[in-house]
Amino acid sequence: MSQFDVTVIGSGPGGYVAAIRAAQLGFKTAIIEKYPTMGGTCLNVGCIPSKALLDSSEHFENAKHNFANHGIIISEPKADLGRMVERKNEVVDQTTKGIKFLMDKNKITVFEGVGSFESPTQVKVTKNDGSSEILDSKYIIIATGSKPSNLPFITLDKERVITSTEALNLKEIPKKLLVIGGGVIGLELGSVYLRLGAEVTVIEFMDKIIPGMDGALSKELQKVLKKQGMKFELSTAVSAVERSGDSVKVTAKNKKGEEVTFEGDYCLVSVGRKPYTDGLALEKAGVDMDERGRVKVNDHLQTNVSNIYAIGDVIQGAMLAHKASEEGVLVAEQLAGQKPHINYNLIPGVVYTWPEVAGVGKTEEQLKAEGVAIKVGNFPMRALGRSRASGDLDGFIKIIADEKTDEILGMHMIGARAADLIAEAVVAMEYRASAEDLARMSHAHPTYAEAVKEAALDATAKIALHF
Repeated sequence: MSQFDVTVIGSGPGGYVAAIRAAQLGFKTAIIEKYPTMGGTCLNVGCIPSKALLDSSEHFENAKHNFANHGIIISEPKADLGRMVERKNEVVDQTTKGIKFLMDKNKITVFEGVGSFESPTQVKVTKNDGSSEILDSKYIIIATGSKPSNLPFITLDKERVITSTEALNLKEIPKKLLVIGGGVIGLELGSVYLRLGAEVTVIEFMDKIIPGMDGALSKELQKVLKKQGMKFELSTAVSAVERSGDSVKVTAKNKKGEEVTFEGDYCLVSVGRKPYTDGLALEKAGVDMDERGRVKVNDHLQTNVSNIYAIGDVIQGAMLAHKASEEGVLVAEQLAGQKPHINYNLIPGVVYTWPEVAGVGKTEEQLKAEGVAIKVGNFPMRALGRSRASGDLDGFIKIIADEKTDEILGMHMIGARAADLIAEAVVAMEYRASAEDLARMSHAHPTYAEAVKEAALDATAKIALHF
């Protein structure tokens, strides 16, 4: 029986980071992954491959519609989806191999197979050839992530009625793509195929897209995507999805209660994700789960079994790779006797459409519901010299500050490179900066980041300089 100080089940952004930090802190560490490649959903069928396709499709979009405006004249570009998918796979391969290198560098023992509990301190690894071995470990970290959710009446054939996993490997560009769900995944993958020439219709149960983000972002993103050609059917409840040959029909009720139908050649079901605990045999370790199928943890990410911890998508909270990574570090450092912390209010959320969307802290709707007196500053990206130079005019930056103290309570943005700009908001809010603090800091010119300073000026005293 192999003996370890820390055993991590799952090698996604939470699991592999937890293993690395544990090894750095001197623990003899093992990691268990059931697939041949490491990195979990994020690196294999999530964050990394979707961004690779988003970047490829964005290049195609620019070549087709924007190059001429920059004085670049080319013949009509053609989209080679096969090459885009091949490149995406190359990016995934390079990235997953990088994780394997990090395991070797940090002397972490990797076990390929399905990890399942035998007891609170023992995990069985069942390998693909049917053989198994037992690992005995002082501490165990559950990091098994999540998988796509589905609606009970939808049959996923993974050919025409698909999840995000299959959408990353289509053999053809859809003519008409129906997307059930107006959240991050649906909008990102919908954008990929919209740019490549598909007619994309998003069917969303709620009355707005990206419902968890600030309402102003939702309205602006819908306006921009509509301008790009994406269609939206909001407040629409899907009741049936049927495939007939190469055609898919979606039946739903609209906000008037009328039955409506939509037809396409592909239907992407993107209604969220759910914790993945299949095969873990949590009952053998006595680990409790909540009513939503998540592993229950306390504020220290410790389960009801004191030596077993859980992180990432398998527990409560936002299903974000960077959230999982922070939790992996937190658990490892706690095991070493350190006192780390995570401010969950300051975990940023990003949508990688174009323009990008990002937010951190409280939304305006949340703060109003809580009765907090606030002031709001806004600055449009089109007022920036940098935006005019690049042609990225859509979007704005919004800063919400406490009316009395001027402390920044939330920052929400849509525009070019918002995914990178949001880091300034996180840093400022971690140090409890005021809007005036940001307003008084020099920002290089010309940059998109100048919009942060201008929004802060607007929030402070309505004295934005360039708008």
